[in-house]
Amino acid sequence: MPDNFRVKICGLSTHEGLQAVADTGAAYVGFVFFPKSPRNVSIEQARELALATPVGLAKVALVVDADNAFLDAITDAVPLDMLQLHGHESPERVLEIKARYGLPVMKAVGISDASDVPNIDLYNAVADQILIDAKPPKSATLPGGNGLSFDWTLIAKRRWPKPWMLAGGLTPDNVAEAIALTGATQVDVSSGVEAGVGIKDNAKIAAFVAAALAE
Repeated sequence: MPDNFRVKICGLSTHEGLQAVADTGAAYVGFVFFPKSPRNVSIEQARELALATPVGLAKVALVVDADNAFLDAITDAVPLDMLQLHGHESPERVLEIKARYGLPVMKAVGISDASDVPNIDLYNAVADQILIDAKPPKSATLPGGNGLSFDWTLIAKRRWPKPWMLAGGLTPDNVAEAIALTGATQVDVSSGVEAGVGIKDNAKIAAFVAAALAE
C-alpha cells in the first residue's frame, strides 16, 4: 500500500464519531449539508465539529447543487479544507466555486456503465479531486450514501492527472478487493460504517480504515 494512501469517512454528525475517525488514521472527515440526507448537519453543528477536529484531519463539506448564498453561509461559519460537490454541477460551476471560495473542490462523478466514464475526464480538467461513486438509481432521493457499488472493472487500473477517490458501497469486507482491482489510492465510505441509517459505528470505522490501510 502506498505511504500516501488516504481514507475519508463521510457523514459525521457527533463528537464521538469524529474522535473515532481521528483515532484510526483517516485523512478526511466529511460533513453533509443536504436536508434530505439522514446524515445532514446544520451549519451550527458542523461548526462545532469542525472546531473540534484534530489538526491534520481534513474537513470536507458535502453539498448538492448549492447556491452561493448557502455556500457563503457554510464557508463563513465553518472552518473547512475542501468542498465536495455531489450534485449536477457543471464544469463551469465547479470553476466558479473554486474561484469564489478559494478552497480545493472535489467533484463527485456517478458511474453506472461505460458511458459515464468520460465524465471523469471532463471534471478532472476543472476540479482539484474527483470522487468516483456509484450513480444512484433514478428513484433515489440521495445522490450518494445509498450503499450501492458499481462495476469496478470500468475503471480498473485507470489513471487520471488529478487525485481521485473511490466511493460507492464500500465496507470493511470489500474495500481491500476494491483497492486491489481499481488501483485507488483514496477511498470514501459513509453508509458502509453505520450501525443504522445515519448512525456511525465506531468499530466499523476502525475496521474499514484498518482494511483499507492494510499492506
